[in-house]
Amino acid sequence: MASPRVPASTKSVARVLPLLGLAHLDRLFDYRIDSEQDSEVQPGVRVRVRFGGRLVDALVIDRTHDTEHEGRLMWLERVISPVVVFPEQTRNLVEALAQRYGGVRSDIIRSAIPSRHAQAENSDVSTSWEELGEYSEPDLSAWAVYHHGQSFVEAVLGGVTARAAWQIAPGGDWATAIAALAAKVVIDGGGALVVVPDQRDVDQLEEALREILAAKQITVLNSGLGPQARYRRYLSVLSGQGRLVIGTRSAAFAPVHNLRLAILLNDGDENLVDPRSPYPHAREVLTTRSVQEGCSLILAGHSRTAETQLLVESGWAHDLVAPRDTLRARMPWIRAVGETDFELERDPLARSARIPKIAFDALRNALGRKDPVLIQVPRKGYVPTLACGTCRTPARCRHCNGPLGLPSGEGLASMPTCRWCGRPDSRYRCGECGSTKLRAVVLGAQRTAEELGRAFPGVKVNTSGGNRVLDTLEHGPRLVIATPGAEPRILGGTYGAALLLDTWALLGRQDLRATEETLGKWAAVATHVKSRSLGGEVIVVADPGLAVVQHLIRWDMVGAAAAELAQRREVAFPPSVHMAAVDGAMVALDHFMELVDLPENSEVLGPVDLPPGVSLPGEYDERKYGPPQRLLIRTPLGPRSELGRALRSAMVARAARKDDLPLRIQVDPIHIG
Repeated sequence: MASPRVPASTKSVARVLPLLGLAHLDRLFDYRIDSEQDSEVQPGVRVRVRFGGRLVDALVIDRTHDTEHEGRLMWLERVISPVVVFPEQTRNLVEALAQRYGGVRSDIIRSAIPSRHAQAENSDVSTSWEELGEYSEPDLSAWAVYHHGQSFVEAVLGGVTARAAWQIAPGGDWATAIAALAAKVVIDGGGALVVVPDQRDVDQLEEALREILAAKQITVLNSGLGPQARYRRYLSVLSGQGRLVIGTRSAAFAPVHNLRLAILLNDGDENLVDPRSPYPHAREVLTTRSVQEGCSLILAGHSRTAETQLLVESGWAHDLVAPRDTLRARMPWIRAVGETDFELERDPLARSARIPKIAFDALRNALGRKDPVLIQVPRKGYVPTLACGTCRTPARCRHCNGPLGLPSGEGLASMPTCRWCGRPDSRYRCGECGSTKLRAVVLGAQRTAEELGRAFPGVKVNTSGGNRVLDTLEHGPRLVIATPGAEPRILGGTYGAALLLDTWALLGRQDLRATEETLGKWAAVATHVKSRSLGGEVIVVADPGLAVVQHLIRWDMVGAAAAELAQRREVAFPPSVHMAAVDGAMVALDHFMELVDLPENSEVLGPVDLPPGVSLPGEYDERKYGPPQRLLIRTPLGPRSELGRALRSAMVARAARKDDLPLRIQVDPIHIG
């Protein structure tokens, strides 16, 4: 017979947070600690508790002498591990984000703390960071070319909280500059954290850091790590051994000791948004940490988002931009030509390659200098869809109204075929203008590679995009056709010219951020091209009169962000307001709006149909409860957590009513619809 359990001599009550993922149970519960658990039960450790008749994981938040619970307390079942994996700084961060996004703390903890791996806890993390390898003194001269760059670096190294929106100058090596500053912070005894959108950026940054530090002095956190490696590296950060952390979005939660500098690259990239509820953005994670922990923050990018511009205009951050003379010296010659100008060209090779003559000449000149050239197309593949050659009305099947396209791998002489029912259409006629002409709406990378290959015979052609992304290529004359974000770096050099094709397909997307994202994609291409003094050219196939095209030509990224923010203010869209998208069945939305107590001056828009390609999580009887729809809730700028708290309270009340219809809440989503 087991001996009776004896309570701990002091503070025998543990306040724990069960990791249940349910809004109405997202609170603390009291459990009794026995004497054998006394030394191991500390705030931040993982434990197992009996809850609702089953064993669940929980985190200890606090220990107290007394409890407000009137009944008999249950005992803690066991301590999973005595390691404190949920330190106070992470608790404060999770609480703030739960309020901000109207979410459940256990959902955020799932992203912040990796799963436990018992073998990883046996790893030795006692070695100091300095003893992990040799390091050299970083070269910080790259920052001196920016206005106030030197004083900013001095403030960061001096421990002063400084925040900046850094506009990377054309041709600038962002990885080398970031590596130098982050390494210097760590060498001086502080902690540094760098978050980037994807693995390609991680690899580039790690390569730059290894020029200064030993490999073991760099802690990399990304989704590609196995459970043991990820947990072991997390423990090294917890112990203070891992002082320099780089990684993708979840690395933003890394509990770096004495964090002095956090850096986020390209905050407009949707990879930085967690795809799981409550959908926190890495930018919000790091700005919150900057306030809570007093660390410096850099929001870096070739272009700038409206959210970052709002931080600058509010005075929370300041500009870190290069002088105009530096921009002019570094940037390539950027020109624009409209698609209507194609008809004026007389070069047969340019016509067959579907590009204007000035672009054809730019590519030919770069290849003649033995430089590679880059052609950006909006999407991978061949010819996805067709449209009327006269009025651009999408070509539709006469039988099922599906989109007409060309079979993959076949040329333009092949017969248009419906992509839904497969019927060929040999006698297409536009339903709007009666024209029999057809044109490709977006010619994919494969088709573009074929056309340019014929126009430049004997030149090697590489494609990058989709499932086959090239990270790097050797310098030399070649055509590189890539989709946005898949442009390979040129080892030991840069591109001699770049061509941006089918730009209207990016600009014409029905998305609030279409213009902002397009400019970012263009700027990322242009910065890989030689300066104008070395013959570098960028040709944009777009109307030269468009404001976004002029901003690119002048490399006025700050002006573009300011104009974008001003337009958002006119129509009251984020970030000039707080906005929540609530998706659910018609009945579920009605019930939810009865429960929510919205902040003053809030406005409800909708309901409307869900955006194309968006579906609800879970299934339900649509005939009984109505079709899935979206409500938009808009509130004026104010305390960041006010809207989130209201939505969170409504979710708790909804759970108490046992309303189990699917419902999704996204606060300030990156895509509204």
